[in-house]
Amino acid sequence: MRALSIRQPWAWLVVNGYKNIENRTWSTNFRGRVYVHAGQRMVPDDYPEQRQYLASAGIVIPSTLDRGAIVGEVTITGCISASQSPWFCGPYGFTLEDPVAYEAPVPCRGQLGFFKVDELLFKR
Repeated sequence: MRALSIRQPWAWLVVNGYKNIENRTWSTNFRGRVYVHAGQRMVPDDYPEQRQYLASAGIVIPSTLDRGAIVGEVTITGCISASQSPWFCGPYGFTLEDPVAYEAPVPCRGQLGFFKVDELLFKR
């Protein structure tokens, strides 16, 4: 299965069902299930609209978040270029459904774009 790296805290929000759009600078025709890889780097604190939305929605992000690991999976159902969603900031957004958060993260090195994951990582 393919994986997609997402910076924290967005990866946590995706696999826990809060964030249903993943913004990218590139579009995709891919539809299907992907692993969500939490990248090593965190999102900078310069997203005031999203931070305001989190506060107004009562979403509390844990103080520690897994990084450098696969933290769950989600289904990509589409790719949009416009949306009224508070999560969309474009230019493209992958629409997401059926999130699953893993109880234990699976350490894995991330890559840009979609990347293949060795299934043996899950047998360790």
